[in-house]
Amino acid sequence: MNRINHKKIEMEHDKKIALVAHDNKKRDLLEWAKYNMDLLAHHKIYATGTTGEILEQEFGFKITKLQSGPLGGDQQIGAKIADGEIDFLIFFWDPLEPQPHDPDVKALLRMAVVWNIPIACNRASADFMISSPLMDGDYDRLVPDYDVYRTRKLGKEEPSGPGPIEVAEGDKHGKK
Repeated sequence: MNRINHKKIEMEHDKKIALVAHDNKKRDLLEWAKYNMDLLAHHKIYATGTTGEILEQEFGFKITKLQSGPLGGDQQIGAKIADGEIDFLIFFWDPLEPQPHDPDVKALLRMAVVWNIPIACNRASADFMISSPLMDGDYDRLVPDYDVYRTRKLGKEEPSGPGPIEVAEGDKHGKK
């Protein structure tokens, strides 16, 4: 069995928090964020599209706004997680409503797990995370050392499929 080494990634006192909500959950996220406004105020907040607009109007402080989720905002958040620009994800997603961008939602949640960042998907988990003593201090999160994966030697791959199609001479469309 291969043992995976880990690296420490420092989360500073002021966290970089992404707030994301599906349409049917925006009210829940807004109510939660208003209740926790004082706790959120000293952190750097990122949000997708409409959620960011609503939060910035409510709070009166700067929110880094990205695209709306279906227009690439979920992927932008995922990229920021992979680049170490987001420490924490609060994503109130709607489990009862299919989303046209479900693959993006799954990819976002996958990035949060791959990079071992805390994820809250509902008010209860968000309450527990925001009130954790770890929120207001430095924290070293462990992530697998992906350097081995990134630098692996790629072998010659076998071609897939039936191989090249033979074309009769003089007939560029493959007809005989």
